[in-house]
Amino acid sequence: MTGTLTIVFLVLMFLGMPVAFAIGIAFMFFYLFGPMPTSIAVQKIVTSTQSFPLLAVPLFVFAGHLMNQSGITERLIRLSTVLTGWIRGGLAHVAIMLAALMGGVSGSAVADAAMEARILGPSMLQRGYARGFVCGSIVVGSLITATIPPSIGLILYGFLGNVSIGRLFVGGIVPGVLMTLFLMGTAYIIARRRGYEAELERIPPLREILFKMWDCKWALLFPIFLIVGIRYGIFTPSEAGAFAVVYAIFIGMVVYRELTLEKLLDCLRHSVRDVGMIMLIIMLSSMIGYVITLESVPQNATEFLVGLTSNKYALMLLIIAFIIALGCLLESTVIVLLLTPILVPIVSAVGVDLVHFGLVMMTCVTLGSMTPPVGVAMFTVCGILKCPMDEYTREALPFLGAVIGLVVIMIFWPGLVLFLPNLVFG
Repeated sequence: MTGTLTIVFLVLMFLGMPVAFAIGIAFMFFYLFGPMPTSIAVQKIVTSTQSFPLLAVPLFVFAGHLMNQSGITERLIRLSTVLTGWIRGGLAHVAIMLAALMGGVSGSAVADAAMEARILGPSMLQRGYARGFVCGSIVVGSLITATIPPSIGLILYGFLGNVSIGRLFVGGIVPGVLMTLFLMGTAYIIARRRGYEAELERIPPLREILFKMWDCKWALLFPIFLIVGIRYGIFTPSEAGAFAVVYAIFIGMVVYRELTLEKLLDCLRHSVRDVGMIMLIIMLSSMIGYVITLESVPQNATEFLVGLTSNKYALMLLIIAFIIALGCLLESTVIVLLLTPILVPIVSAVGVDLVHFGLVMMTCVTLGSMTPPVGVAMFTVCGILKCPMDEYTREALPFLGAVIGLVVIMIFWPGLVLFLPNLVFG
């Protein structure tokens, strides 16, 4: 019956129904016509909201909006410029470096991409960069936000898979840095081939770089405070979200004095909208967990995939290929909620570390928001910068290829991901 319900869900999606309602309507059929009473569906929806770890999601979403309005973003742009603006294709590197720095602040790839498109996009176009190249560097660059803490996707994966969110946060640092370098290398190759100039005429002196870093110290210290606090038990991941909100308000109102009451209320409105969308999807998709357990989907999927290959690396490649393909059709939050309960037992059965798999999975899941036909980040940036979809797709391919290359390295070199978590947490 699960297969039938999945088909109903996909049909509703292609008809243009909002994701949350497509999930809810499709899987409500199981409770209406299946062996279980409908009251269980209501119980599952209510129970899904009664989770302490899940408090981290709305808190970090609110903190991300506050950080963007507190003056931190402008300072990070100036720091990104002195760090990378002297490289050929300067503003593309600034966009990628800004995504890495914002990854430790906002936690949302789509929010980061939209912000960069509005602030950096017009300047890049004025300097003669191809429109597709501008969109490709901004959109795929925002993927870094999916790994560098605090990542909303990693919080959801840790909550659903019962995986340490602290270890996931620390594990995302090295892949995030490597992704930054891979994407900057790709941008440099393209810029050199096309003759794009650097933003700065020379490498800034160390004194200027240190001055800009000092100006951004409160933004740069935030992820450090976050990880240290979780590591030493000062607060849980959920309490870390509350700390992030208080921290952002304090920095914006007291230190930088750019967060006004009007901006605070605006952040609250945007956060309520974003959290409402995320929680509605979580609530209605909670019915799925009971269905897939009752239908023995994880066990059957495990037997099928392990029957194809018992090699954990080959199995991960198969799973990741499937996730990337699915990401072209579904929103990333939906994929995490649908697949985490199914995939965690499968990879665990063949000996894959769940932190390692979570970082690889979240990178590939978020990659779907950068690809046609339904990529949210792609549509957001292309809409802002009025870029045709075919031009974006053509220009984004080198960046997407660099990310997939890094994912393959992460799969075959688990120590790359697990080195820091093992060092910090033991």
